[in-house]
Amino acid sequence: MAVPKRKLSRSNTRHRRSQWKAQVPTLVKTVENGRVVYSRPHQAKVVEDSAGTPLFLEYKGRKVADA
Repeated sequence: MAVPKRKLSRSNTRHRRSQWKAQVPTLVKTVENGRVVYSRPHQAKVVEDSAGTPLFLEYKGRKVADA
């Protein structure tokens, strides 16, 4: 584990921490069966049956994996 040679000043510590910012995830708005659905781009989505049971993963309209 790395150990600093000397103590970091309070102002440097706070300056470093202040640079971290949370980013808003990019969402894509689509309409499916009259419902507005928001999803993340370039990620497979879970296809479910009417009971809500996951069936498989789909990407760009193609089945890519079993759930």
